[in-house]
Amino acid sequence: MTSAPDRLTIRARALRKSYGDVLALDDFNLDVWDGSLLTLLGPSGCGKTTALRVIAGFEHAEGSVEIRGRKVLGDGVFVAPEKRRVGMVFQDYALFPHMTVAKNVSYGLPKSPESGRVEETLDLVGLSGLGARMPAELSGGQQQRVALARALAPKPDVILLDEPFSNLDAGLRDRVRRELKLILAEARATAVLVTHDQEEALATSDLVAVMHQGKVVQFDTPAALYTRPADPWVAEFLGEADVMSATGHRGYADTALGRFKTDIRGPVLVVVRPEDVLLSIGEAANAVVDHTEFFGHDQLITVALPGGGRVRSRIGPRPTYTSGDRVRVRATHARVFPAQS
Repeated sequence: MTSAPDRLTIRARALRKSYGDVLALDDFNLDVWDGSLLTLLGPSGCGKTTALRVIAGFEHAEGSVEIRGRKVLGDGVFVAPEKRRVGMVFQDYALFPHMTVAKNVSYGLPKSPESGRVEETLDLVGLSGLGARMPAELSGGQQQRVALARALAPKPDVILLDEPFSNLDAGLRDRVRRELKLILAEARATAVLVTHDQEEALATSDLVAVMHQGKVVQFDTPAALYTRPADPWVAEFLGEADVMSATGHRGYADTALGRFKTDIRGPVLVVVRPEDVLLSIGEAANAVVDHTEFFGHDQLITVALPGGGRVRSRIGPRPTYTSGDRVRVRATHARVFPAQS
């Protein structure tokens, strides 16, 4: 993992949380560095929202949490949410419909807030001059920014965001996501974002913690996670990947896509990304095009291999292939894992 800033904002250790017979968090550990935007990424039910709620103080759990070096959970300590210096942006924004935008933003401020803090925060999120509006008079994207302004106004140690883009349509979600990243950077805020959307996590985050079955299974930069997944599950969850069985022998694993170096002996799983799979016509064919998906800027070609398996190739808009074309297929790169992982 790349080097991190010197100061930890959040340190969570050995968190364990159950709901009846369901284990939501199982030895969950997390470090969040000052000034970073970290995303908890995982499938539904993996425990990411529970982890966020435990950090915020909305849920009790076994284990410990420290925020800026102050213990807020563990060893008999439990600090109430309003005393943790944490700002929360909920999935449904949780704005007060009977209050103006300005009053929503000032809700979490002291009774005698510093002069102009509400206007300063609204300006930061691009809502200057809209303080007198009611939430119902705003678009979904604007409501999301009001919720963010309310969380930022008290100058908390960390902002926690639970699926903040899920209620927006696809086009607006992309724009608001970019705006959020710029706003948090300008505010020099530390933030933890929860999402199940892989593209969202990769495009938004400084660091990503991939969760599975209640624990963090890999923690790194988006680029490192994508190019060096810890195991086949992470590879398939974080982007598109195809997995082939092979055998490691004398430093290599041979597959229908080529030979790949490995120190593993015996059964292995070879993971390839579609962008690393090349197709060509005019060479000795070893596969047949099964079907194609054309997206304009690129296309995804699925090919059938002689042994009955299928792999995908992501290429540019040209050349075009049609079902039944005989092609030569090979991979330029792959990750090799022990089969038992």
